[in-house]
Amino acid sequence: MPGDRFLPKGVDPGKASVARMYDAMLGGEHNFAIDREAVAAFTAIDPQVRTLARANRAFLQRAVRFLVDAGVRQFIDLGSGIPTQGNVHEVAQSACPGTRVVYVDNDPVAVAHSASLLADNPDADIVDADIRRPADVLSSPQVRRLIDLDQPVAVLMITILHFITSEESPAGIAAAFRDALPDGGWLALTHATNEDRPGTAAAVGQLYRSRATSPVTARSRAEILALFDGFELAEPGLVHVPLWRPDPGDPIPENPSEYWVYAGVGRKRR
Repeated sequence: MPGDRFLPKGVDPGKASVARMYDAMLGGEHNFAIDREAVAAFTAIDPQVRTLARANRAFLQRAVRFLVDAGVRQFIDLGSGIPTQGNVHEVAQSACPGTRVVYVDNDPVAVAHSASLLADNPDADIVDADIRRPADVLSSPQVRRLIDLDQPVAVLMITILHFITSEESPAGIAAAFRDALPDGGWLALTHATNEDRPGTAAAVGQLYRSRATSPVTARSRAEILALFDGFELAEPGLVHVPLWRPDPGDPIPENPSEYWVYAGVGRKRR
């Protein structure tokens, strides 16, 4: 890909990027050789990693459709990554034109490609910011322009909080965004768990620590559920990612715990 011939400012050539690795898992083109090598190492640990990535992506799309049906017309997608087909604004604006979407990421490649993709879309934008500083996100010009925090808003945290260490307080980050939401606002998230396949989770954590710019901290179901403090979970609650409101005809895995990521959508309590 062209990205292999240059490195944008701020990119560490010796480390894989979380955003670019995910793009590679989904079959995208906006990744470097270092990212593909890391994905190959990930696949050696868990051969169905690409299947898991696709299941996570499918959840995102189902959750966005569910939220639009629930009346949401504003989305903040934290740790949004590199835009690929079926991204949040495409799903939401297809269901309801005029829905506003703000993406947030701090990966230079993700930000650059998102800015290019969204240049002609007045209802979507990208913020170059770190979600560990919620105030920077919420006070950004893009959020102030597109998001009315007095109206229903959905915050999306899709496979992002397990890249936040315990010392960085993922629960504190979730609470900061929750407190900024109006009553009836929404949170959708997915998060890796260390309960179903602890050996795999530990090996993946070591892989990210050694090869990538962000470590992985897989958590227990109870710890992930606590991230929804102040929210009422929509049915079916916090479940393995392919089990959250599958579309008709979607295959239901015999052993859902093989998909060692939990998914849920909750509404802020009034």
